[in-house]
Amino acid sequence: MIVGIGVDVVDIERFERQLERTPGLRDRLFVPAERELHVRSLAARFAAKEAVAKVLGAPAGMNWQDCWIGLDENGPTIKVQGTVLAVADAKGVKTWHLSMSHDGGIATAMVVAEG
Repeated sequence: MIVGIGVDVVDIERFERQLERTPGLRDRLFVPAERELHVRSLAARFAAKEAVAKVLGAPAGMNWQDCWIGLDENGPTIKVQGTVLAVADAKGVKTWHLSMSHDGGIATAMVVAEG
């Protein structure tokens, strides 16, 4: 059963300017393993985190550090803990599906949460 679907798009150039203007933003949005990636990859990961938030109904108090994008043998995967895991569990999410891409100055992500 599908619990929810979330989609987000990020303008890569605009996102890069935000990171430059707000030095602590990179640390607030990304876990250490993500922080040194190229801005294209960071924008796609941010889009994925936004898509996760949309799936969960954009819960108040969501800690961006509690959702990150890992890699396994099948590609990028959504990892959750803490605040994000609590809401996902309450909604019955058992499995996450993720697709991310970046091209032409835009990064996009689509997330499907399955129960």
